[in-house]
Amino acid sequence: MYVQLDCKIPPQYAGQRLDQALAVLFAEHSRARLQHWIRAGHITLDGAAVKPRLRLRGGERLQGHCPVEIQTAAQPQALALAVVHQDDALLVIDKPAGLVVHPAAGNHDGTLVNALLHYDPTLATLPRAGLVHRLDKDTSGLLVVARTLAAHTALVAQLQARQVSREYRAVVTGVMAAGGMVSAPLGRHPVDRKRMAVVAQGKPAVTHYRVSRRFRAHSELTVTLETGRTHQIRVHLAHIRYPLFGDPVYGGRPRLPSGMTPETLEVLRGLQRQALHAERLGLIHPLDGRWHEWQSPLPSDLQALLAALRADQTQDLEAR
Repeated sequence: MYVQLDCKIPPQYAGQRLDQALAVLFAEHSRARLQHWIRAGHITLDGAAVKPRLRLRGGERLQGHCPVEIQTAAQPQALALAVVHQDDALLVIDKPAGLVVHPAAGNHDGTLVNALLHYDPTLATLPRAGLVHRLDKDTSGLLVVARTLAAHTALVAQLQARQVSREYRAVVTGVMAAGGMVSAPLGRHPVDRKRMAVVAQGKPAVTHYRVSRRFRAHSELTVTLETGRTHQIRVHLAHIRYPLFGDPVYGGRPRLPSGMTPETLEVLRGLQRQALHAERLGLIHPLDGRWHEWQSPLPSDLQALLAALRADQTQDLEAR
């Protein structure tokens, strides 16, 4: 795959370095990538090879026939993929619980990336196969995938500027009095490096939550993110002592109130993952500049969990 570049250098760029000017003229490509293409001779000025630091006069003819390298070693696999939306710039995927997003140790295939590469082989030329954010293996819901370098650059910029809206449904252990905000830095756990933790030297992280419904010993929440740190919702809610129900890493031993029916206990004990679902996703579309939103229905296992908690609450009230 090749990228074709062709333009006449505008006069206002006279005196600027070539690589600096191209970073503005072709903002969909990183400056490092443009520098590499210049050094390799894939970009020429008036037909001649040049160096990135060349000072421009203005009016030169720039041309480029630039190879786009494969960015991932993952292989395409024909896996089920729930595509909520697609166009020339992006895909919106509804990820099921249990699906790993990126290949890693212990999960070299069978991941969302493998499925995406089969669905659209050109994603192999994009960083992380076009994925600009992620969800944990056992979190379900919406993810956006860029299909072009320009879209990838635009979406990463929106995430960094906190312009992407991500709203989650969650069930936590404990009855919350009210919603609130958690602002606590996150980093690797000082002892268990596979876990994240609130640490003084961590990266800033902000989570907002509001209570949707209270049960006897649990709460249903709507959660939104300002930042997107690894395991952010899971760690922040555990930090304030309302861990996600079913979270095997941060949730501790399940605490179930007495008096639950066997049917309710079966549903609660049968949940095989943390009760977290990425329900809504909103962003500024890279092509039309307009705000777009998508919604994912709550998966059946979380619907069953909430139904069981409602039934338990009703039974408890009737027994009083």
